[in-house]
Amino acid sequence: MFTETQIEELNKSFEKATPAEIIKKAFELNNKAVVTTNFRPYEAAILHAVNSVDPTISVIWCDTGYNTPQTYRHAEQVIKDLNLNIFLYVPKQTSSHRDVVMGIPSIDAPEHALFTEQVKLEPFRRAMEEHKPNIWFTNLRQGQTAFRNSIGIFSLSKDGVLKVSPFYYWTDEKLDGYLEENGLPNEFKYFDPTKALENRECGLHA
Repeated sequence: MFTETQIEELNKSFEKATPAEIIKKAFELNNKAVVTTNFRPYEAAILHAVNSVDPTISVIWCDTGYNTPQTYRHAEQVIKDLNLNIFLYVPKQTSSHRDVVMGIPSIDAPEHALFTEQVKLEPFRRAMEEHKPNIWFTNLRQGQTAFRNSIGIFSLSKDGVLKVSPFYYWTDEKLDGYLEENGLPNEFKYFDPTKALENRECGLHA
């Protein structure tokens, strides 16, 4: 649908654009869109920004089943406050069952790839297959991982979906200001069982 040349031109044109301008442009390109979230830190910003333009947009939450109680409470608050059109996807096996069979493998264990497939990749594929979006809003930002440093505001997923990251160049400090300005909560006690390090890619984007 989009060529690499088009992606490069979009990134050059919108490098200094506001998140609202970027979101508006994405909807002009195609309005069959979703926004994904895991309710990690600063996720309320992307959810608020996109929801402000289209309150009916499908919000995909792939819940690994290993979130902290604080994250679940945060998620419930944001869903309620923003009246999100949420679609929840969970692994086909409960975390309690998996804890008995496998536990949470270390990243160098042979079982880790299967673990990541079960708790993150399979639910995400299921979600994308059901919604079939052409636009995928994310809260990826420069500086998070080596891969994310290379993609820009606009990028293509492995399946050719246009990924749009409106806050790509924003710092934590700028996002703090956005949250405060819009009366949005934040959550820092987030836990991703598939990542041992914060700067390790989760598997959905690279």
